[in-house]
Amino acid sequence: MNKKQRRALSQLMLSGPYTVWMAGFIVIPLFLIVYYGMTTKAGAFTWENITAITSSVNLKALWLSVELSFICTVICLVLSYPLAMILANSKMKNSSLTAFLFILPMWMNALLRTLAWLTLLENNGVINTVLKAIGLPAIHIINTPTAIVFGMVYNYIPFMILPIYNVLVKLDRNVINAARDLGANAVQTFLRVILPLSVPGIISGITMVFVPSLTTFAISDILGGSKILLLGNIIEQKFKTANNWHAGSGLSLVLMVFIIITMVVSSHYEKDGESASVW
Repeated sequence: MNKKQRRALSQLMLSGPYTVWMAGFIVIPLFLIVYYGMTTKAGAFTWENITAITSSVNLKALWLSVELSFICTVICLVLSYPLAMILANSKMKNSSLTAFLFILPMWMNALLRTLAWLTLLENNGVINTVLKAIGLPAIHIINTPTAIVFGMVYNYIPFMILPIYNVLVKLDRNVINAARDLGANAVQTFLRVILPLSVPGIISGITMVFVPSLTTFAISDILGGSKILLLGNIIEQKFKTANNWHAGSGLSLVLMVFIIITMVVSSHYEKDGESASVW
């Protein structure tokens, strides 16, 4: 066995565990979803599980999921970009530690974080207790889409901050200084230099927030009081309550199409942002 063959064999052995892991936890589950989604309980081929998305209940849940995910993504972007800029431009030596503090809550279980928001937002919760104590009217947003968006933003905003921060902190300061030397003011420098260079981080953040918020069901269950159905909730009910894996898998395939479209569009714009880094 020559040197080239030994190298190929060593690479194969090193990639073996990862290949087994991918097959067991990615390929096989996806194959099962596709199989169940396109067959009946008798095993016959059908499109009914997928076309079930056209029912009024499922279609309403789908568009509500897309709407809330879009709102969540926009809010996360608006809040995260200025914060990421502040952290990236900070002259403190422990700016990385500051960024770490923002993602520290992610170490806590997502279910516990969402339950904490339930304690804050419920009608007799902490926020309304404080408002009543200072003579202000109570707010009633629990079991509404607004409460769900609150929970989504809180849970997913670190996924927006980190990609943008990682891009901004690596920007070549000489490029920004050159723009200032050539007469660009702060707004022009941001719009024509900083923003285009940070597009890859923005696209990564949008993808990392939009996809999980589109598929969520636990947040809407807790903060929506099971009164607001997103498509993820309907899929969960099909699997756990109705024990209908075929219908649940069919709706999952529809949701998967939206996710794939999001990934393709994000990849396209991310490549454009890298190829045209400065206008």
